[in-house]
Amino acid sequence: MKKPLTYAMEDYLEAIFDLGQEKKVVRVKDIAKRMDVKMPTVTSMLKGLSQRGLVDYQKYEYVELTPAGAKVGQEMRRRHELLFRFLTKILKVGSKKADEEACKMEHALSPSTLDRFTDFMDFIHACPRAGENWLQHFEEYRRHGRRADKCLEKTEVFSREFSKRMDLLKGEDLCEGCKSV
Repeated sequence: MKKPLTYAMEDYLEAIFDLGQEKKVVRVKDIAKRMDVKMPTVTSMLKGLSQRGLVDYQKYEYVELTPAGAKVGQEMRRRHELLFRFLTKILKVGSKKADEEACKMEHALSPSTLDRFTDFMDFIHACPRAGENWLQHFEEYRRHGRRADKCLEKTEVFSREFSKRMDLLKGEDLCEGCKSV
């Protein structure tokens, strides 16, 4: 049984994947610059990734992901982007901090949890009871905490807007969750 990939290995595969999307060829020096490490460190990692069948690499040659390596690199990129969008768009974390946090989180979350993140983000942007106003209310709640008067005010505004939206949506195909409202 193969040992699982380390976080560092996943980060290298993601970096090689990204570089491959940006450049025609990927070199050791490109990876070193992206990862902010020295070239011998990259070479050492590439040997290990090559032994696992995740990269094609020969000394002084270009680096290429194998199909298995590309699959891991692409998945790490997908995870990173999803978490980054959640942190910046939903939680309003600054870009630099969100990028750092997404990098840490992308290794720890299961694919099913990430799928739930995707569904949540789709829901809040697509369903009538969510959307941008809801996100603004969430940010206000984070700043000021729960206040009964604000909750009542927001509920009344939401109720009026929701009724108008439902009138407009009558006859259109709605998601199952939206039909039960």
